[in-house]
Amino acid sequence: MLALVVVTVVASACQSQSREPSDSLQLSPEFINEQLDDAVAQIKVLADSVPTDRMPRTFQGDTSVFSNTEWWTSGFYPGSLLYLYEYSGDEELLQLAKDKLAILEKEKYNKGTHDLGFMLYCSFGNALRLTGDTAAYEEILLTGAESLISRYNPTVKAIRSWEGWTYPVIIDNMMNLEFLTQVSKLSGDPKYRDIAVTHANTTMKNHYRPDHSSYHVIDYNPVDGSIVGRKTAQGAFDESAWARGQAWGLYGYVMMYRETGDETYLDFAKQIASFILDHPNMPADLVPFWDFNAPDLPEDSPYATTYKTYRDASTASILASALIEFSTQIKGDEGHDYLAQAEKILQSLSSPSYKAEIGTNGGFILLHSVGSIPHGSEIDVPLTYADYYYIEALMRYRRLLEGQPLLGGAP
Repeated sequence: MLALVVVTVVASACQSQSREPSDSLQLSPEFINEQLDDAVAQIKVLADSVPTDRMPRTFQGDTSVFSNTEWWTSGFYPGSLLYLYEYSGDEELLQLAKDKLAILEKEKYNKGTHDLGFMLYCSFGNALRLTGDTAAYEEILLTGAESLISRYNPTVKAIRSWEGWTYPVIIDNMMNLEFLTQVSKLSGDPKYRDIAVTHANTTMKNHYRPDHSSYHVIDYNPVDGSIVGRKTAQGAFDESAWARGQAWGLYGYVMMYRETGDETYLDFAKQIASFILDHPNMPADLVPFWDFNAPDLPEDSPYATTYKTYRDASTASILASALIEFSTQIKGDEGHDYLAQAEKILQSLSSPSYKAEIGTNGGFILLHSVGSIPHGSEIDVPLTYADYYYIEALMRYRRLLEGQPLLGGAP
């Protein structure tokens, strides 16, 4: 009976509000299915190149780049395979995903990273949702959640992101919180959800500027919880608005509203969305520059010339997925506007400007993402998480077309 309850909880945990098909949906089923069909074909190209013990990371200089399972993006490839299996019913994709889950499982013990939501939830969470196999996947998620909360400091009231610094917390960490809310449902233990809520509240208080842009890194004193510094690691400069960080925050607070019903998160997400979508440096195609301040970098910035015009398709993919869910949470014209913005992003990403031809791009779907310009890493290349959130956005939109409950980030 417990197993049945667990399956029911996980199967429903990823659902947002149910929604009837609406006249406001501007993208056709044929368009969405065409993109997903292409994604299935392309991921099979990618699968042919992936070593048994590695995960795909990017493709640059005509060379495939792979990672070990300890790298923070290791969960996105199996997660993408599982989404595309859900769409297509292609058992080959399910088997490819299971093969990668087998090498990823050991990361449930990894207490040296805060990225376990990405690594375990996008992968094993989807696997549990789609297969209902609690014997195979429940323990992995529970153990992984324990590893994640081992990084929580009750004085700081946040989960530590990195080693080094003093006690750094990055905006990306908002993406781990869904993992914790769902594990509370699986286990019946509220401590995971409580930590997620506390972390979200601390981030809301300390990470955001008056214009609702987010700092990348807040460094804390772990002894008294005071702020040591407000910094960036991947943005243009400390006071800039690193684009993917803004998207992480929006996605995270939309999710927290879904999980808690607390309208504080809803209102906060609206303010973040306004900063992003109304920003004067947002391009017309809604695929952001890597940093919202990039077009206006000061002349003495090391990124003022060479890097100021790079777009980031990964940011756009995250935004599209978040905005689709957000559109289901808000009635009337405001919700329709969020949906229209997501539709525009999907159209842009699905165009030849950003979507690779099948058989090219090392098997990755999207072109033109940016990892970290300050580190000289993954600049204007495909990225595994750009593909994951693009696929997720397409799957969410497909559910809208079918009038089905909306998928969350993973079950």
